[in-house]
Amino acid sequence: MPKLPLASQTESADQLLRRLEWTVLRRLDGLLQGDYRTLMRGTGMDLADLREYQYHDDVRHIDWNVTARLQQPHVRVFTEDREMSAWFLLDLSQSMDFGSSENAKRQVLTDFVAVLARLLTRHGNRVGAVLYGAGVDAALPARSGRHHVLNLLHTLQSKPQADGAGPTRLHELLESAATLVRRRSTVFVVSDFITEAGWEKPLGQLAQRHEVVAVRLLDPLELELPDLGLIPIRDAETGEQLLVDTHDAGFRRRFARIAAQREADLRQSFASAGVDTLELSTEDDLVSAIMRFADLRKQRSRSSGGTAAAGRLPAHLMRTA
Repeated sequence: MPKLPLASQTESADQLLRRLEWTVLRRLDGLLQGDYRTLMRGTGMDLADLREYQYHDDVRHIDWNVTARLQQPHVRVFTEDREMSAWFLLDLSQSMDFGSSENAKRQVLTDFVAVLARLLTRHGNRVGAVLYGAGVDAALPARSGRHHVLNLLHTLQSKPQADGAGPTRLHELLESAATLVRRRSTVFVVSDFITEAGWEKPLGQLAQRHEVVAVRLLDPLELELPDLGLIPIRDAETGEQLLVDTHDAGFRRRFARIAAQREADLRQSFASAGVDTLELSTEDDLVSAIMRFADLRKQRSRSSGGTAAAGRLPAHLMRTA
């Protein structure tokens, strides 16, 4: 599958959104066949009606009290709440400006947010955002419509790089969201998760109230170093610079081993917090990445589809282990 060009720094918000609507969204429409519910669920299910049991009905939906009273099997009929709110918690710290090729992680973040926000808002759902740079410095309330998506993209593009801001404290973004996002929502935490410790507990607490997806951005050079000889390396978070010899095979093995351990620790933290995870590389095709996310949602929906009870059933009660 060919890669799609990512956002150019010279594109306006309107140009960026138009390009993505013609390239990414049109392809997604064909692949998803209009079923945007494969990406998102509403906040729960409501009891709509009772009717007599019919062949092929799920026996788990039988209302035994009504069945006993009327001497005829009856089942509950549910309707899923279609309206939802989505929030993007966006890490725009210094490390997000890194990219080993033409695409930086921040560009991938912008394109991902643009596509997903437009997918949701054109079906009447609302999206909001909380932005983190040197700290939590911007919040856009949840609204619908194309104009709101353009406003979000303009805010992202106009936000300067967080030079000299020091290490990222992702827990501040998560704790801020816990206060700002009051209505149960789907929350996308978009970050490279290069941060000070202490974010795991706030992420888990957020997942207890909301449906949380960790969108982890990464670059191939963060996992394995090629043999490039003697090169300067700068820590994007602290500004510290080192001169390293990548020709040293032992150094490259140690780097890869540490990176692999960090990967394992991250995945364990996400699993412990009970959140879904989408990994998005600077070399990924955006359509393929979103289709992976859609497949994940289908699997989650199938695994929890038969557990409905009377009245409203929050999605977090349908979360599988």
